[in-house]
Amino acid sequence: MKRFLDIFISIFILLITFPIIFFCLLLVWSEDKLNPFYFAERVGKNGKVFKMIKIRTMVFNASSTGVDSTAADDKRITKIGRILRKYKLDELTQLINILNGEMSLVGPRPNVKRDVNIYTLIERKLLRIKPGLTDFASVVFSDESEILKNKVDPDIAYNQLIRPWKSRLGLFYLEKNNIFVDICLIFITFIGLFSRNRSLALLVGLLDFLKAPKILLRIASRKMLLVPSPPPGSDTIVTSRD
Repeated sequence: MKRFLDIFISIFILLITFPIIFFCLLLVWSEDKLNPFYFAERVGKNGKVFKMIKIRTMVFNASSTGVDSTAADDKRITKIGRILRKYKLDELTQLINILNGEMSLVGPRPNVKRDVNIYTLIERKLLRIKPGLTDFASVVFSDESEILKNKVDPDIAYNQLIRPWKSRLGLFYLEKNNIFVDICLIFITFIGLFSRNRSLALLVGLLDFLKAPKILLRIASRKMLLVPSPPPGSDTIVTSRD
């Protein structure tokens, strides 16, 4: 049923957004006359590496800098790229990954191999299912680039401030995932395109209904200050990705 939902909704969204995707690709190409697609290597189900298809929002070959996380003030982001990222338009092409069976509409967001390499044993449970276009953490940390803004090392900041809770929310999804939860998350993600506060309120309500731990409810409300925390399965805060 989940696979059927993935295929049906992905085809439907691709059909109605094709003109938007084409226009976005044309805008990106017109800026520097280079490939408007970006193929980002991510780790999927069972640790298999795949290429996540995105509309390029950064200067060509931006990944050569070795920085994986993107802060709002990242100088690699192009003018058009900032607009695409603001409205999540660069993510639409990941529907192709879903049709290819590499991703699902809903599931833990995929990480780069360098971050997966330092996963704890508990976090490795996240690799048991396909990564998704959206999940609990996607809604909670839709402002990820703002969280990382002005950080000396965005990758370390990501691992200290976001990853600990992103992983916990992902692990909670593993416990509770079903078609009802997936449909709710798709709806909440859509609402988030227009109202972040409303989407957070709906997500907290869903997590509460699913009897999530109180700490996850506080994090999901985003009324709690994000401070460096250890990932699940560890008592140590990440200070290195080596």
